[in-house]
Amino acid sequence: MRLFITATNTGVGKTHTTLALMELAAKRGLAPGCFKPIETGVEETPPDGSTLLARCQELNKNFSKFMVEDIVPYRFQLPAAPYVAKGERSIDRNAIIEQAHILEEACDILFIEGAGGLLVPIECNYFMIDLIQDLESPALLVAPSKLGSINDTLLSQMALERWGIEWLWYINLFEERHHFWKITAPYFRNCLGELPTKLDSIFDRYLDRYGA
Repeated sequence: MRLFITATNTGVGKTHTTLALMELAAKRGLAPGCFKPIETGVEETPPDGSTLLARCQELNKNFSKFMVEDIVPYRFQLPAAPYVAKGERSIDRNAIIEQAHILEEACDILFIEGAGGLLVPIECNYFMIDLIQDLESPALLVAPSKLGSINDTLLSQMALERWGIEWLWYINLFEERHHFWKITAPYFRNCLGELPTKLDSIFDRYLDRYGA
């Protein structure tokens, strides 16, 4: 099984969510795996990838054989979109797909964390959402609780629908969370019919849908 963790933008909480999902998987008797194909803003060691791998190795001993280079095959120093950060270097999407196959052999469920939002460019006309499609994975869209979440969430959901990607979504309550219930929650509850703020319930829905 695979689940691609994406978000409405950068800084929304993808790594936080991925860590929590690995914990939930372990509690349900599943051996979790992690994969962050591309990370930018890396000086020496990728901070997000290293954090994910360290916790994953505690939860799944099969991942002890992997190094951070296996988890984050593409690392770039500039904190920018992959297309900009990579400069003249190339990103081989087929190598990413092959690495996903290798990693998922060592786990029951592979959590794949994206970089930035869905339309972050990897190449001029190849975006993060295209990588999700190529990896043949359903997506978990992480949305923020701050003002502007409605617009960003709807745009991201429309993109996922347009690309034909199956998805679930989750609201990460951390920014402006005390105002969220007044300024944002009513729309999601009344017009979208749900207010997915409990990650454990969303993960159980994923397991019911995709089987474990």
